[in-house]
Amino acid sequence: MKLSDFVFPIKNELPNLKVSTLLLSESSTNLPEKLADDYEAIMIITSSNKFQKYSKSVAESAIPFLFVNENSEQYSEFKKLIFPVDLRKENSEGALWCSYFGRFNSAGIVVIAANQKGNEDQRQVKSNVLLTKKLFQKFKIDHKIFMGTKSSLQNSFEALDLAHSSKSDLLVILGSSVITPLDLLVGLPEKKIIKRAGNLPVMVINPRRDNYILCD
Repeated sequence: MKLSDFVFPIKNELPNLKVSTLLLSESSTNLPEKLADDYEAIMIITSSNKFQKYSKSVAESAIPFLFVNENSEQYSEFKKLIFPVDLRKENSEGALWCSYFGRFNSAGIVVIAANQKGNEDQRQVKSNVLLTKKLFQKFKIDHKIFMGTKSSLQNSFEALDLAHSSKSDLLVILGSSVITPLDLLVGLPEKKIIKRAGNLPVMVINPRRDNYILCD
């Protein structure tokens, strides 16, 4: 009965969309890998207000989590993406997912690069931006690249502000690479971003695991 309650509104809103249901007795932490390995799931979509419930799953997942506001009256078309690029090498995972939206959904992507002070950190950010640019150019994806004003620690928050001000409809971010007891006490950055996102969908990609990729 509960599954029917989830399915009926989707079918009414999107009658041409094929919808199926699946019951599993897995723990939430093991669920992403189970779905990806056995059922070829490519992402998990859940409510923005359930991040705390799935935070451990996000940190162990090899597929992205897409957090959406279930109370929003409009569906995102995922046509205008914002992607913050910092000094982590795992930005390539985020760039790849952005490219999927560009290739298969004709989305435009705005990259906002972290503004680092150290020379080595600056070089790493520039390298990440260059690789991202080459990927988008390879698939002829509409994109723009801007230098932000914040360092990697605040880059995602600057991207969130830009997403709101530009009325974009998806923010793609990397999750935390290192999770400390202090992070658990005060809240992870991705949790704060999702909380502030409002109606803006936020895709969180786990930099702690090698992510599954889509086949061409």
